[in-house]
Amino acid sequence: MSRGKKLDLFIGADIDDSWSQIESPRKTIISDEDLEPKKHFLVFAKEKRRGKTVTLVGEFQIPKEDASTILKILKKKLGCGGKFSNGFMEFQGELKEKLRPLLVDLCFRFKNGH
Repeated sequence: MSRGKKLDLFIGADIDDSWSQIESPRKTIISDEDLEPKKHFLVFAKEKRRGKTVTLVGEFQIPKEDASTILKILKKKLGCGGKFSNGFMEFQGELKEKLRPLLVDLCFRFKNGH
């Protein structure tokens, strides 16, 4: 920044009358209803955490109890660790090729290219 120029910051509040929160319409709709496995369109994502690879699958819209039982079955078949959080199942390791047929057997579907 050159000297003499002022920063123009937008804080997101109207200071004249009182503080107010600016709300913008959300582009995606978050649904709280539970879907049956045939209506899911799952995607895979791969992340690095502390130098290790983690495979994410989601987003699941099923009750947490059902998700935990499915996760337990999958972890036992794959021989790896994992957890369920925020609608995604996380598995330790790069398991996309092994995980996909197991989820297809449970009647879950995937988006094209995943």
